Amino acid sequence: MTYAQDERHALVDTMRQVGPEAPTLCDGWDARDLAAHLVVRERRLDAAPGILLPPLAGHTERIRREYAEHSWEDLLGDVRSGPPVWSPFRVLDSVANVAEMFVHHEDVRRAQDDWTRRELTDEQADTLWRLARTAGMRSYRRAPVSVVLARPGGDTATVHRSRTPRTVTLTGEPSELLLHAFGRDRVDLDVSGEPDDVAAIHALDRGL
Repeated sequence: MTYAQDERHALVDTMRQVGPEAPTLCDGWDARDLAAHLVVRERRLDAAPGILLPPLAGHTERIRREYAEHSWEDLLGDVRSGPPVWSPFRVLDSVANVAEMFVHHEDVRRAQDDWTRRELTDEQADTLWRLARTAGMRSYRRAPVSVVLARPGGDTATVHRSRTPRTVTLTGEPSELLLHAFGRDRVDLDVSGEPDDVAAIHALDRGL
């Protein structure tokens, strides 16, 4: 299986373990709401654009709520089976769904009181590092200072350059960098820079 498929199955296993009413890091959503979001994203092409385009968000949310009324086992089955054959996500699964499945899996895991950071393989970490760099170019594009991502092993990437000489550096494992770039704050990062600059980075709307 691909990394995206592995993460998808692990997400479903975690959702089944915590139950449909378990909290997530997605504001206002429990695990059932999140599962319905994932199903709509892959199976309702008429609703998927509203995930990214605010004018269409109302239509998407109405459909998501309809799917949330499905049985818990049906929702989990649809998430686990992945995109249907006619969905573009079927072809793009290994590219488009690694970050989606990883971030939402952590949304469930890290909302629980007993969560701990997972140990990933070197290959998985390298994949998340590439995704973090790409996501960071969008997430920090409005930052008032330059933003550098750094791995503990020494790899660095400047994902945003500003006209000022000031820089904020976020150092951590690729999993933590990716989650921060996707707007999550329950992460283990070392953030260096001037206090006001660091505060500005944390205050950015980093959602994708």
